[in-house]
Amino acid sequence: MQTFEFDLAYLLVKLESLDATSTPAWGGMSAQRMVEHLCDALYMSCGQGDFTLAVPEDRIEKMQQFLASDKPMAQNIQVPFAPADAVLRNEDMELALDEFATAFVQFSEQFEDNPTFTALHPYYGELDFEKWNQMHSKHFAHHFKQFGLID
Repeated sequence: MQTFEFDLAYLLVKLESLDATSTPAWGGMSAQRMVEHLCDALYMSCGQGDFTLAVPEDRIEKMQQFLASDKPMAQNIQVPFAPADAVLRNEDMELALDEFATAFVQFSEQFEDNPTFTALHPYYGELDFEKWNQMHSKHFAHHFKQFGLID
């Protein structure tokens, strides 16, 4: 799996190569829905939204070990808190990319302003900045590969 620096400028260069007609190698998300889905994950890491733990607490340690590993996320995984057919909230891809940039900055500032902040991920439990970086890097790589943005 190709990895990348979790950096806004790099991420935007990759995402800006998408257009509304970009098709995924797997799954049913449109390119714009994928960008909005990445925004949703960034919002989750800032503590926005009402989420509950969806796995038994005794599995959290193992789930977090997966985040730290070099194993990729499985293709075609479906989670109830991220439906592929969710209604798009932006009029077009350009506005979705603007939202992405804003959400990324919000994520960065959240942890700069409060380094001990944690937020709940339904499958990985309470995550601090380091663990959210691991989750976002793995998650973004998953979707970048899905849309052919990385190998």
